[in-house]
Amino acid sequence: MQIIVNAKPHEIAAQDLAAALAELGFANPAIATALNGQFVPRANRAETRLAEGDRLEVLAPMQGG
Repeated sequence: MQIIVNAKPHEIAAQDLAAALAELGFANPAIATALNGQFVPRANRAETRLAEGDRLEVLAPMQGG
């Protein structure tokens, strides 16, 4: 199915958010996710189903100074 990840289209096979993150290479556990504008806690990712055209935002903390 095709979803939009950080404003770019991606074709994925995953059916849930946790599997999609793994498939897309987001391995860092310290990320925040929002699906269609709604925050999704880490504990809910495996049970959060995806649908064609969903919009996923993935944010990672930045280091620096």
